[in-house]
Amino acid sequence: MDILSVMLFMILPLLFPATISGVDPLFTFCSPEARNYTPSSQFESNLKQLLESLSFNTSIFGGFYNNTIGTSHDRVYGQTLCRGDVNSTVCQKCVSDASQEIFNSCNSTDALIWYELCQVRYSYQMFFSSMSYTGKYPEENNQEKNVSDAKYFGDVLMYLMYNLSNESVFTPPKKMFATGQIKLSGNRTIYGLEQCTRDISGTECSNCLVSALGDLSSFSSHQGGTVVSRNCNVRFELDRFFDDNSSSLLIYPYSKGGDRKALKIGVTCAAATILFAVLVVLWAVRFRGKGSKIVKDEEIRSEHVLLHDLASPTEVTITEEGELVTSEELPFVDVATIKIATDDFSDSNKLGQGGFGTVYKGVLPDGREVAVKRLSRKSWQGLEEFKNEIILIAKLQHRNLVRLLACGFEGDEKLLLYEFMPNKSLDTFIFDSQRRAELSWETYHDIIKGIARGLLYLHEDSRLRIIHRDLKPNNVLLDHEMVAKISDFGLARIFCENQKTANTKRVVGTYGYMAPEYAMEGLFSVKSDVFSFGVIMLEIINGKRNSGFYLTEHAKTLVAYAWNLWKDGKEVEFVEPCLLESSPTKEILRCMHIGLLCVQEDPGERPTMSDVVVLLGSDSIELPEPKKPAIFAASRIAPIHESSTSSPTPNGLTLSIILPR
Repeated sequence: MDILSVMLFMILPLLFPATISGVDPLFTFCSPEARNYTPSSQFESNLKQLLESLSFNTSIFGGFYNNTIGTSHDRVYGQTLCRGDVNSTVCQKCVSDASQEIFNSCNSTDALIWYELCQVRYSYQMFFSSMSYTGKYPEENNQEKNVSDAKYFGDVLMYLMYNLSNESVFTPPKKMFATGQIKLSGNRTIYGLEQCTRDISGTECSNCLVSALGDLSSFSSHQGGTVVSRNCNVRFELDRFFDDNSSSLLIYPYSKGGDRKALKIGVTCAAATILFAVLVVLWAVRFRGKGSKIVKDEEIRSEHVLLHDLASPTEVTITEEGELVTSEELPFVDVATIKIATDDFSDSNKLGQGGFGTVYKGVLPDGREVAVKRLSRKSWQGLEEFKNEIILIAKLQHRNLVRLLACGFEGDEKLLLYEFMPNKSLDTFIFDSQRRAELSWETYHDIIKGIARGLLYLHEDSRLRIIHRDLKPNNVLLDHEMVAKISDFGLARIFCENQKTANTKRVVGTYGYMAPEYAMEGLFSVKSDVFSFGVIMLEIINGKRNSGFYLTEHAKTLVAYAWNLWKDGKEVEFVEPCLLESSPTKEILRCMHIGLLCVQEDPGERPTMSDVVVLLGSDSIELPEPKKPAIFAASRIAPIHESSTSSPTPNGLTLSIILPR
């Protein structure tokens, strides 16, 4: 090394003190679903060659680089991204360190590593230009001290971060990077950063950031927080951690203790700006150069054709006879292995029974616990449910959705493997007087917000618009940290892109959670899920089921009981006594208020899930008065059709609707 290089290496830390940091990885992800490569194999040789090429090329190509090495099964795809404010020297050093670390730490054929200043990803499968949100939370998030006046801090923080989302997505040139700062109070300032990989569209970047910010809000009472994902990352601190001289300087327009009602206007305007830009992009992509072809396509695209189209991007091919041909994204597990894992589907491992099959606990050879859904052999819905669940769930990646890990397929056996939820479903807590007392209101509130974020992703942020149609406490599972995860997306129907509502003669769902316009007329939309969500909120607060509530002197349903007490000014009587003893009454009653807004009779009056998420996240936004809820007698409800081969079960049936965008 010459003298000039030595001197440059010595003075770089002095010239760039804020960027020569983050020497340890924030998070390393060695995919447990991908196979491990064999040492000294051709794949390992290609991987070494790929990783060695990344650091120099990333610095040359402006901080973002894709490359592919090898052929056939030994091909390796690689991608790097440096933080937008670092120079080429720091970028090259970070990518070099990250490449060495990921090679030493993982021998999986799919892996991703995040440093403070860069990220490196490689995989055996093509992932360029494909957005998939998988939020990760670095350990340092848990070490941050809580801030005082967390509510005001959270409002200011999210004001900053949503403004940065707009800037990072739609401000040219396409760098997909933005930093900013906002004065908090006194000498305190919040610094924020957001970034996306540059191979995705502005719309996909926006979707990724919305999901990341939803997760980041969990740390809004901390003095710093980071969420990293495959295609985007967000971060905030109370100390300046970036070297971007062009960073935005924002002023929070609503003073502490002032007219906080104006916050709703500010958040709405910021969200509307982003939404408008997204719609413009979607409009341009959809209509450019298509002309009359749209009309023709809409006439010939049958449900079967659409199903095939949706399957193609995930490389899942199933023939008309039901034979599985190939799958590049979703791992397949040998049925014999699954039988061993579940002790040949023994009753001792049974977790539950649903309308279309049984769920068992299993332990794979590597020690991982899984939930195995064994679809009914005789049910005519079985094959269709199996195909649709593969296609749909493989596309969905969100913290508040149960993750599909793998599947097995052999003859009549159709098996789906999900992440195991040790705390089972929400109904096991809220409808059991003893177990209900195990959870605090804070935990219940987090569960409510988790369900809301999961529904928001399904309705607005995923690549498909999905209406669950059977949301109920049984289908909300709880992981080891009591994080709520929406489950069961088995049955699916596919509609034309311009449909916002639909009508069906075959109503499938669970009484007590179905919106009346769906139960009686077969009409459904995203507002159908909002109704179900509102019922769940009221059940959590009261501790009784809506469908099993027979307090005849007051009301025939829990929803009616809540409404009667609310309009009489006796809403406190609705809250379960044990919650009132140790919980903030004001916050509980606000949730009851939001729940009543969700179950209003007119679907148009119900809020969207994006509205609900905002309302749950801020107690400063004034709520409108709820109007009459959807209260109706059971005799008026259209029949709830079930499979002719399935007996009624406590879990009811599950049906999801996919509206391609």
